[in-house]
Amino acid sequence: MSVSLFTASASIKKAVMLINDMDVNRFPLLLSRILQKLHLKEERTFSEEEEEKLQAAFGFSSNDLDLVLETLEFILQQAAYHTAKPAVLSEQLKQLEMKEDKVEKIVEAWTNGARNLVQKLKERTVHPNQLEEVKWRLNLQMAQASQSKVKRPNALFQLGVRNDSTGKKENIRLEFTHEELYEFYNQLETIQKQLDSLS
Repeated sequence: MSVSLFTASASIKKAVMLINDMDVNRFPLLLSRILQKLHLKEERTFSEEEEEKLQAAFGFSSNDLDLVLETLEFILQQAAYHTAKPAVLSEQLKQLEMKEDKVEKIVEAWTNGARNLVQKLKERTVHPNQLEEVKWRLNLQMAQASQSKVKRPNALFQLGVRNDSTGKKENIRLEFTHEELYEFYNQLETIQKQLDSLS
């Protein structure tokens, strides 16, 4: 069974209704532009002037256009994140009650642009701080003022982090109890699985 890519929230339902009414001939151009710009976090997909033209072309208010663009970006981001197969993407868009002609155009755009988009998203730096070095050591606390016999192991980490934009390096120190370290390890395992699925 495939993972559900979308939840039919009120905003997604509204966006789907708006998408269903869009001119199917102009729709692929919109999708193509979104795919080209999706990996650029700081850059808007369309300029203000272009958005005004899109509002006129599709008969949308500013809010409706924002909702449609955000929803289409979300759909393509989810497809990229899960490296969705075209058939799965098609099926899940139909479950949102999106019209067949729009589903076909989204799946076609995804099929043509998926490899390029996933590669660009992999290369994108999410944050300017980059991990350069990890040092660690184990400590065992044997006593404290209120108790004479305490055996409390903990792990100390020092992360050497460099900021790409400033070039500065700093050390971040973390301390984990056994339970905290185990929980952190499980989160790292989940992240690793998700990264592997994108490879």
